[in-house]
Amino acid sequence: MKPLHQRLSLFVDGKDAYTFVPIEPLGAQSLTIHRATGDIVLNPPNKAIPSTAARYEKTVYGILGMISLALSEYVVIMTGREHRARFLGHDIYRAADFDILPLNPNVSAQNPSHPVEGHLLALVRAHLFGGYFLFSYTFDLSRRLQAQWSESESDTTRPLWKQADDRFFWNKFLQSRLIDTEIAQELSPYILPTIYGTFDLRTSYIHGHRIQLCLISRRSRYRAGTRYFRRGIDHEGHVANFNETEQILLVEESAAGRISNIENFTHKLSFVQIRGSVPVFWGEINTLRYKPDLQIMDLQNTVDAMRLHLEEQISLYGEQCLINLQPVKEAYERAIAQTELPEAKYRYFDFHNECKHMRWDRINILVEKMQEDLVNFGYFHLNMLQAEPAVKIQKGVVRTNCMDNLDRTNVVQAALAKWTLNYQLKDLGVLTEGEELDDFQALSQDFREMWADHADLISRAYAGSGALKTDFTRDEQTVMRYIRNNYFDGARQDGFDLVTGAWTPRKNPITAVSLLADTRPLIIRSVPYVASFSLFMICAGLTLPRTSDYSLLYYFTLWFVIAALSIIFIMLHGIDYVSWPRLIPPTDIIHYKGPGFRSAHHGKGLMGPWGQKFTISRKAVTANGVVHGGRKRAPTNYMEEIEKGTKSRVD
Repeated sequence: MKPLHQRLSLFVDGKDAYTFVPIEPLGAQSLTIHRATGDIVLNPPNKAIPSTAARYEKTVYGILGMISLALSEYVVIMTGREHRARFLGHDIYRAADFDILPLNPNVSAQNPSHPVEGHLLALVRAHLFGGYFLFSYTFDLSRRLQAQWSESESDTTRPLWKQADDRFFWNKFLQSRLIDTEIAQELSPYILPTIYGTFDLRTSYIHGHRIQLCLISRRSRYRAGTRYFRRGIDHEGHVANFNETEQILLVEESAAGRISNIENFTHKLSFVQIRGSVPVFWGEINTLRYKPDLQIMDLQNTVDAMRLHLEEQISLYGEQCLINLQPVKEAYERAIAQTELPEAKYRYFDFHNECKHMRWDRINILVEKMQEDLVNFGYFHLNMLQAEPAVKIQKGVVRTNCMDNLDRTNVVQAALAKWTLNYQLKDLGVLTEGEELDDFQALSQDFREMWADHADLISRAYAGSGALKTDFTRDEQTVMRYIRNNYFDGARQDGFDLVTGAWTPRKNPITAVSLLADTRPLIIRSVPYVASFSLFMICAGLTLPRTSDYSLLYYFTLWFVIAALSIIFIMLHGIDYVSWPRLIPPTDIIHYKGPGFRSAHHGKGLMGPWGQKFTISRKAVTANGVVHGGRKRAPTNYMEEIEKGTKSRVD
């Protein structure tokens, strides 16, 4: 297997080509991307750089891939990295800075000539700089230790990108241009896989044993997105917010309390859990209210989609223990019963009632019920003490979900991980029978901090704010989530769809101006300005001289009434004021009229006879892709694909 190039010098030959030259080793084959044709060429060793080429001002730490937008194709490069840790002899990094290079010589990535291109570039940049992307040049971060051990023989001949787990190879779509070439094998030193997730590593000592505790999460690139715009399952069996979490315990037999540089630990243990949205067709519809409308869709292929999802998990992880902590209960239980999969065992836990008033200690009720399953599932254990390493296999996995798969799921997963860590340390003889993890302050604190940080990062990726784990941060984070989910997550969702290849643009930006246009009725667009002006007039009135109490009373009454009516109007038509995704708008959920359950129909204006009498004429499609007038619009029809792009995955 050829090693990846860790540092590259970039030479720009005017409008002709980009050439990437490895800094180490000297004389390695350079890579040229021709700007006019997009051809990717691997040059002979020691090929001279053209005299007309200028060296790029930044060092390149990896090519993340290529993406085609409306006016040009672009090369996405990493120009900054942060060293996170050294794990099992491998350096782990976080991607920290990026540049986007256009192939079309007539296009500028900084000042694009068309607003649609500028909008799409802004989506790509926001996704890159808003994500948490991890990578290693020598270690496959996308696979758990057990999977790496089982495929260790074949890995010796496979490049790193071929070893990567397809679900967690986040930039797989971006790298498809390099992967799909005839010389993909030769290009392997340039194809860098990344994951979207978390990584933390802590070292401590117990009874002379050097211990490293590592926590890794990996986010699936399938059905990726934000909190309210990606829920439930799709027809291929992929669920929203699917994350694999691996807690790794490394133990050195006899460190004798000293600092050791040995990275080949005697014992390597891994405990894996997964989380993902409830695997039925459902969603929540933002209406500007604090609690969105819940929509459960009883589609004919619900059971088939759930079976696809669970069969994939069983094939990858073994038996499944499905812990449901959320209100989407009846539809889940009805579908799981019809799948008839004996390897998947369902368990409901009423987290809200059992743990209300922040009584996290009552999660032990669930842990006690789960102990038999945890023991039967086991964990991966590689014992290097013997000449022939002894191996134990994790034979099953716990799949936890709540409404968002965030806060309550974090609490449950941390509790199960803590129980397992205690069990592992006792099994190794590091802890005696009467000792517990909490008896060792340093390791116990590391464990709590790692899981808290892990919860925050997963929450930021999906909900846009940190986890709601303490009374101190709960109110602040709740407000932040509300603002982001209603007013900013539409663009974030578009970034996910664009970078993962769920939506690809056509090559004509003129026909895609609907991505930018606001075609809502004039009254819908004008009311927020009326509300803002009335609030301004109220504030201005506070500075007016008191010539007459009655005149001030009439003045404030007038503007308070106008402000109140404006706010009431906005709340009644809340769906029109939410920042919806524009690339793949969720019209199939908003206007769903088939069998299922809908908690309410807020945000659609006045309902009933009065609503029909005073309803606004809405024949135009809004800027966010939602059709007014109560009629359902196909989410992506033929003409929309021609004008705006396609939502089919191409990798």
